[in-house]
Order: sequence, then C-alpha cells, then structure tokens
Amino acid sequence: MESNFEQKQERAVLVGLNADCFKKEQTATDETLEELEALLETAGGFCTGKILQNRHTPDPHSFIGEGKALEVKMLVEFTEATMVVFDNELSPGNIRALEEILGVTVLDRSALILDIFAQRAKTKEGRLQVELAQYKYLLPRLSGMGKSLSRQGGGIGTRGPGETKLETDRRHIRERIARLQSELEQVRQVRGVQRERRMKNSVPVVAIVGYTNAGKSTLLNQLTGAGIPANNRLFDTLDTTSRQLTVSDNLDVVLSDTVGFIAKLPHHLVDAFRATLEELEYADLLLHVIDSSDPNREEHIQVVDSLIHKLAKEGTKVLRCYNKADLVSAEDIPIGEDVVKISAVKGEGMDKLLNAIENALGHSRHHITVTLPYHMGGMVETLHSSAQVLGVDYTGEGIVVETIVDPILYGKLREYITNEFR
Repeated sequence: MESNFEQKQERAVLVGLNADCFKKEQTATDETLEELEALLETAGGFCTGKILQNRHTPDPHSFIGEGKALEVKMLVEFTEATMVVFDNELSPGNIRALEEILGVTVLDRSALILDIFAQRAKTKEGRLQVELAQYKYLLPRLSGMGKSLSRQGGGIGTRGPGETKLETDRRHIRERIARLQSELEQVRQVRGVQRERRMKNSVPVVAIVGYTNAGKSTLLNQLTGAGIPANNRLFDTLDTTSRQLTVSDNLDVVLSDTVGFIAKLPHHLVDAFRATLEELEYADLLLHVIDSSDPNREEHIQVVDSLIHKLAKEGTKVLRCYNKADLVSAEDIPIGEDVVKISAVKGEGMDKLLNAIENALGHSRHHITVTLPYHMGGMVETLHSSAQVLGVDYTGEGIVVETIVDPILYGKLREYITNEFR
C-alpha cells in the first residue's frame, strides 16, 4: 500500500502511562517517550507534544482517565495533530474509547513499530514476517479499530494489510496467517540448507547484534564493504544480510547483520521475526555492538543481553564492541578480555576486532596443503564434510589438497603436510 507521506506529514501527540501496577517493560517514562519520538520520526511523523500520566492503575475505559484524555484532546487541537501515539500497548476497547474522546486516530507503540517494519522490509522473507506480525497484531483488535481502519493508506499505521482485507471475517485472516506461516517455514528450510552447507565447509557464523541504531550496519560495511544503507534511523535494518569476511589467513567467517533490538519489543514481533533472529541460534560468535555515547547505554545492554539469552544457543561466546568510542573518554568504557573499542564510521579498532574474533573462535585452525597418497582418497571426502577445502589437485605425487582444519584433523594429517601457511 502506498504511503501518503509525500503529500502530508503526520503530526502526533505522544502519550505514556506510568502506572504503579505495571512491570518495568510495560510502563512509560521520559526516556521511553524520547525513544517513541525517534520511532515516530523514523516512520516519517512529527511530534507536536508529549504527555506522561502517572496513575496507580490504568483506567479500564480510557486508559489514562477521562480528565487526562481531555487534556490530550486540547493539546491535539492546539498543535493541529492528526493522531495520538501511546507508548504503552492498548486494548481494542481502549483504542475505541480514546478515538471517540480525542477525535483522531490512536495508535500504540506496537502499531508504530509494525508500520516502520512495513516500510523497511525489502526481501520476500522480511515482507512475509512483517505481514504475519501485522495480522497477528490486528486479529484480536478488529472490533476496536474503527477510526484506524477507516483511513486507507493515510500514513502511519495504515501500511500493510488494507481496509478490505481487515474488514473480512476473522476466519479469512486466520487462514492468511496459516499461509504466511507455511511460506515462512519454507524460507526457514531454505536457510537451513544454506546453513548446513556453511557448516559442511566449516565456515563459522558471526552474528552482529545490538540495540537499534547502535551502528551494526556501519560495522558490517566497514568490515566487508557490503554497501548496506547505514542511516541514523531506528530499525534501519530489517532483513538479515550475510557477507563473507576474511579474518586472517587461517580464518574466514560468514558475518550476519540482524534487526536491532529495542526495549518493550512486543512479544508477537519476536515470534514473527524468529526466522531472521534464528541466525543467533546457529551463530558461533556474537558481536554485541554498543553505542558508547548512548545515555541509556547500560539499560540497552541489558535489553540485548536478555534477548540473546532467549534466542542464542547456550554457551555462545559474545564479544562486546563499544562503538563510537571516539565520542567518549577512555575511562567510560570498561576493560575486559571480551571487550573491544571501535569507531565503525572512522574504521578505528578494526584490526583489534579481527584479532578478537580470531581469538574467540580459536587460534587452533590450521591453513595447510597436504599431499595424500591415492589409497587415502576417502580423506578428501572427510575434509569436504569436516573442514574448509580451498582446492584439490590430482597429481603424479598424489592428491594435493589446500585446506583449513581443526587440531584433530591437523594431527591426523601432520605427516602429509607439504606447506603450512602462517
């Protein structure tokens, strides 16, 4: 569905509820409202004002209470806003009640994130994941989204499934969800085959993770020249990008960029994006990119660590890359064996990072040439399945194989080594 941003920029009042009964990830604060403003700008909107309400519990009808809702309405009218975006997740009933009081479209944080996802996804897999997430989000809210559904492609919150699709019965949407899940499963199987091929070739997988806008795509570009657009926008990368990286003479890896993590990321988005985030489960090493200059750095590190714990396989080694290190003083960055200071934009610290990657994956890989007697032809097959084979040549002296092997194969082949690359 085409967006109308070119004709009209959405103007939005941002509202958050800080309730005593909420868990930390449910509540709104000044900091999360700032992040919501950044999300709004990423979606193409403009913030005309913010209101943070403190209550013991949310109002069952209007969420923030009738009095505060009228205050929001006055701000909407005064600033000529076209919508109100809530930093919390709203129920269908809340949305309906608030739209009646405010007279403009009401979105919650999840709907805004989904809208950005709809703009950013470029590959078939990314679009499938976004559409699946949108339908899962919309299904329980169909009865409550009156005003939102009446606007066809009017801008934020209307990209993706159109009005005619959403006004059909729930059965149709459930069938669509089932079809999307089936298509995603096929995508997952294709990725599985590719992953098995990489494992057969013994190429380690290094996944770049981090809080959104920490500089992951910039780092991928710096290391591999991948040419991924690296913009100062939240959620700029939605589709996993993988590139080959030569770390040293003895080590090649596949480097994968992933979607940025964010606080209060709705659980249904994590589920829908599991196919992309699946890279974490199979990664041999994670590069956790951290924005050194981020005022909420420690909190954002915790968000990423928590998602790594949920999605990566147990025991996966993590390197912490403190990016934008040139913007802070040296003492602001911790010192540790698994810590590297870098500036992805300036290319500073790349050699140290490559050394750290090689150390993390082990110095134990050996780049060698062996000359095998022909009666050991079966070893060539073993090398293809268990090592990285760079070339095979059948000569009068025997089978010449250039390969990168682990210590066990190195020990077995030691007497046949004719050259070892250092």
